[in-house]
Amino acid sequence: MSSRRSVWWFGLVSAVAIAVCVRLGFWQLSRLQERRTQNAIVEGRGAAPPLTLAELQGQDTAVTHWRRVRVEGVADYANEMVHATRTQNGSPGVHLLTPIRPIDGSWGDTAIVLLRGYLYAPDGRTVDLDKAREADTLRLDALVTSFPPPRPGMARMRSGGRAMRLMDRDTLALLMQQPLGPMVLLALGDTIMTDIVRPTRVPPPAITDGPHLSYALQWFGFATVFAVGFVVFARGRKRRGTDPKSQVPTAPATSHTP
Repeated sequence: MSSRRSVWWFGLVSAVAIAVCVRLGFWQLSRLQERRTQNAIVEGRGAAPPLTLAELQGQDTAVTHWRRVRVEGVADYANEMVHATRTQNGSPGVHLLTPIRPIDGSWGDTAIVLLRGYLYAPDGRTVDLDKAREADTLRLDALVTSFPPPRPGMARMRSGGRAMRLMDRDTLALLMQQPLGPMVLLALGDTIMTDIVRPTRVPPPAITDGPHLSYALQWFGFATVFAVGFVVFARGRKRRGTDPKSQVPTAPATSHTP
């Protein structure tokens, strides 16, 4: 292949690679902007005045997600379940899922799942729920969150008991023996463990920009590497083509005298 043709092909490949990397870089920047917009919504909802459980009823969960709620409800510890294989600060454990009923009766026979906290469990599923009980009537602040999207597989762990592998609303309603509201309330409070048999509140997700900016810089960096690589390659080919030492010497013509 001639020097000019090889430069042309390498340039074409480099141009495609640069275009792809730049496109991915701008895509990550757009993801960053979306993340910041969502963060602003979350911060605004968190700063809004707390709702009561009665005010929460009937509202679209997409609108109330991450709103602060003042919980005053009766805990149904007899039908409590645990979300198994959770971790907090690197320690294995479970999340306590406690059905509660508002003390004002505003939700009728429907209960609301309160993610009451984290409990240490060496095997990630076995805990003493009796020791983890709090007051019969819970009064605390919580954040409105949602049930995770449905996933394939059994929601309840094969070992039975009260351990859940997945937080599936329909399965929880069946096991808790009562209809459940469409949201999960995340109890707020002290997230530092002081007693391994008492629940520790689960911290809400951190509001950050995520990795999108660093990913964008990486893609732009890859594009720069391809561009610089092409320039170096092209200059090297050109230098080889003009350097007399790189030319292959030809044998002098010889004449035969009869």
